[in-house]
Amino acid sequence: MQMALKIVALKVLLVLGTTAQAQSADTPPGADLPGLLALVNANNPDYSSMRHEAQAATERVTMAGALMDPKLRIEWMDITKGGTQSPALWPSNTGSTKYTFMQDLPWWGKRDLKRAIAAQQAQAVEGKAQGTWVDLAAQVKTTHAQRYFLHATRKLTQELLDLTQRLAQVAQVRYAGGLAMQQDAIRAQVEQTAMQTELVALDGEAHQADARLNALLARPMGAALAAPAALPVLPSAAALNADALLERSRQRNPQLAAEDARIKAAELSRELTLKNRYPDFTLAITPTQMQSRVSEWSLMLELNIPLQQGTRRAQEREAQAMLDAAQTRRAALDHQVAADLSENLAGIEAAQHTEQLASSSLLPQAELTLQAALAGYENGKLDFATLLEAQRQVRQARQSQLKAQLEAQMRLANIEKIIGEEL
Repeated sequence: MQMALKIVALKVLLVLGTTAQAQSADTPPGADLPGLLALVNANNPDYSSMRHEAQAATERVTMAGALMDPKLRIEWMDITKGGTQSPALWPSNTGSTKYTFMQDLPWWGKRDLKRAIAAQQAQAVEGKAQGTWVDLAAQVKTTHAQRYFLHATRKLTQELLDLTQRLAQVAQVRYAGGLAMQQDAIRAQVEQTAMQTELVALDGEAHQADARLNALLARPMGAALAAPAALPVLPSAAALNADALLERSRQRNPQLAAEDARIKAAELSRELTLKNRYPDFTLAITPTQMQSRVSEWSLMLELNIPLQQGTRRAQEREAQAMLDAAQTRRAALDHQVAADLSENLAGIEAAQHTEQLASSSLLPQAELTLQAALAGYENGKLDFATLLEAQRQVRQARQSQLKAQLEAQMRLANIEKIIGEEL
């Protein structure tokens, strides 16, 4: 019996460890985070569509600064030659034929402004695409951490279930020897049933997390995934400096970058609207053919007269209002980014402290309590309920450690999403 209790104690110590397993080249994805991010970058349809939109917006820059296609007008004059012949369209058989080549020309500077507006709009779309990527990356990091937590919790629960089964066997032996009550064995069975129920719930949550990850990877919902091997290492305290991260977020956050581009586009649009006070031109040159030769040349200049001042003033007010709206959105987003960053920094700091307490204090104390309970149960000084309670404390300490790790990883994913890059 003493040997059996020593084996149980050894099993408890094994519960606290983690096992690293090597992954072969043909293992399904899911074990490491960099591999998952690479697959999402290559396969996710949302990110792919945003990349195509960004490419389309870049192509609009060339179109925005281009001139309109020239126009050709042909006029057949006196096609009956004063009624002396049937109507004819061949130039040598008409009185004269005019060929007019026309080109529309905007006021000076308008083409450059249109090109610059399109370039800023392309940058805004590129920022939106980058924002899609950092959002997807944050979802992948969060889901990876959740899968690690669920797999580790399931492993812990299964090992504790095995431990409870061994304790039940010890209780049966002690009961058979008249050293314990039958109630001890019954309590062990109740505890086993509770753990088996929790295993079922953990399996369901794990399947849900796998489905979410497969959706991000654009894979079938039931596709196989490898168990997560490890969590990324948390950055140092120096790397989590609030002021430095806030400055990085203002420089690298894709949403802020997109809003900055929209502000510049709005400023250029206002400038372009002011230039609409000036006319645009149409330049034309007209050679006139009589018989088989060109007999004369004409030059024409046409311009529109900007008389609808009420319409133009309304356009200018609209452009100013759009600029004000863009600047207001940028300011609101800047405040939101700062608030989110502060919240997640506080969250990751609390999670790190919680994990430290669980690892350095709570878990060792729970382990010592269980060892003492095992010794007390062996000597008949403690009942089986106290032993089970000590086991639950070990379990709660380990779960607290895992939950703190999960919280820290989720906070880190949000921080990297806010600053727009890896820490």
